[in-house]
Amino acid sequence: MIACLRLFTALCLAALLAACASSPSSSLGELPRTPDASIEQLLDQAAKSKTPEQAALLRLSAADLAYRQGNAGQSAQILQQVPVEQLKPGQQVFASTLAAELAMVRNQPKAALTALSHPSLQRLGELPVEQQVRTGTVHARALEADGQTLAAARERIFIAPMLSGEAASKNHEAIWILIASLPTDQLQPTANDDLGGWMGLALAVKTAGTLEQQQAAIDNWRAQNPKHPAAIQLPLPLTKLKELASQPVSKIALLLPQDGPLASVGKALREGFMAAHYQAQQAGQKPPAIEFYDSSRLTSLDELYRKAQADGVQLVVGPLEKPLVKQLSARPQLPITTLALNYSEGEQGPAQLFQFGLAAEDEAREVSRRARADGLHRAAIMVPKGEWGDRVLRAFSQDWQANGGSIVATERVDQPVQLAQQIADMFQLRQSEGRAKSLQSTVGSQVAAQPSRRQDIEFIFLAATPQQAQQIKPTLNFQYAGDVPVYATSHVFSASGDVNQYNDMNGIRFCETPWLLDATDPLRKQVTAQWPQAGGSLGRLYAMGVDAYRLAPRLGQLKALPDSRIEGQSGSLGMTQNQRVVRQLPWAQFVSGQVQRLPDTPR
Repeated sequence: MIACLRLFTALCLAALLAACASSPSSSLGELPRTPDASIEQLLDQAAKSKTPEQAALLRLSAADLAYRQGNAGQSAQILQQVPVEQLKPGQQVFASTLAAELAMVRNQPKAALTALSHPSLQRLGELPVEQQVRTGTVHARALEADGQTLAAARERIFIAPMLSGEAASKNHEAIWILIASLPTDQLQPTANDDLGGWMGLALAVKTAGTLEQQQAAIDNWRAQNPKHPAAIQLPLPLTKLKELASQPVSKIALLLPQDGPLASVGKALREGFMAAHYQAQQAGQKPPAIEFYDSSRLTSLDELYRKAQADGVQLVVGPLEKPLVKQLSARPQLPITTLALNYSEGEQGPAQLFQFGLAAEDEAREVSRRARADGLHRAAIMVPKGEWGDRVLRAFSQDWQANGGSIVATERVDQPVQLAQQIADMFQLRQSEGRAKSLQSTVGSQVAAQPSRRQDIEFIFLAATPQQAQQIKPTLNFQYAGDVPVYATSHVFSASGDVNQYNDMNGIRFCETPWLLDATDPLRKQVTAQWPQAGGSLGRLYAMGVDAYRLAPRLGQLKALPDSRIEGQSGSLGMTQNQRVVRQLPWAQFVSGQVQRLPDTPR
């Protein structure tokens, strides 16, 4: 009986090892397979193994099984016990791939890329297709998470021919998302290969204006590249575009206040909207008819939509009033697709509601993006006291810290008389003066000491009015902090052309709408000739009106192509998953009483 048990145990162990490893392959070594055993059994057998190679292979199998079961922590612990450098090349590739997958679970793409830089990866092409796909997939994910979009696309294009079924479809769609997210200047095909074809398709879509032009560009590309994977299977977002192009918008309702406290804002938005409409007519397009509705006389949203439907309206642009937008966002659905010209507080509204506005939060995130691109890491913040300042502060802080930045000081600006003290506190100048007095007391004689400021503030994020900025920048100079860069929202710029005011803000960098930074734009010239106020701070509202018109027929496009953008007059426009239009803005700087345009932030 005992002899039978021993024989049975030996047979089980032999089966276990056979299940854990592929057949031997010369110098590459055996690769683990999904075992017919538990993690505990594998580790127990590893501890009893007679050879280090056998033990390492069993532990590698156990680590992989723990990862597949969703236990990344246990997998990492087991993998640490595997002497990777003593493994054969194929096994090293397997271990490095698993290490990369575990790093991605921890959201550490750089660690994943480091794992995949192991010399054994040079022999990946000699391994089974399954391993090549697994390694290539995590490599693509790590490159994408690290911001190396083009390299991630190359990796996915490389593994595409090895895939089939659902995995092939998912990879196909992922390639398009990566390529479509590249800026136009990077979409320059250099070879007549699959990558060049993908780039050519994205370039054709991005450089076409209207939905109809985009559809024509896609059809033309497919005719020229009939054997390309994207021509054989058009990516899903482009299929959706085809459906959208067959349903053009022919009538728009413009819902804005004509009376009350927001009448002047509504007037500027309406004039910008109609200026874009007339420009489209002049260009020979067939723009939709516009029906005007007065939101200041609105008694019921239901009544509005009933009337709009009776009038044949297919899209509502407006309202502007925040309470009305809040009401719309609380509804489960809307009878007509609506582009609200403000934002609700909630995150997600009905599927038919899109939201667009000049949100200060967009600009706060733009400052965060720019400072990161400029290689900065430690910020101090100055915002006004109150609800608006709190919103801007929250938007900047969340984006800045989520991307690895730190905040070393925050001041809320209120009374001008307190400004010097606040800046001194921010830079800890009083502590420096206290040290000098203490030293003077110790040595018993006068000490010549200039106050020194803290050195860990790399830049200041400023959200303030032009009047506040006029006081803040000279005070920084006076408080020995004039060399600290200041990055501001557009609120510091009055667009008044006042050289004296600009001199007081010398050196401040700020984001601003393209409308106010490009006086040579043909539409702006036409508008300011008729309405001179559009060249000043009201110009931001005219720009928003222009963009509302240009967005109206392209909402479905932005939704179908999440990484696409529309280069507008109020900024470069994209859309979030909850259907909010968000802006990225160009940059300028006050230099010797002039506004000097800066290079755009890299995307």
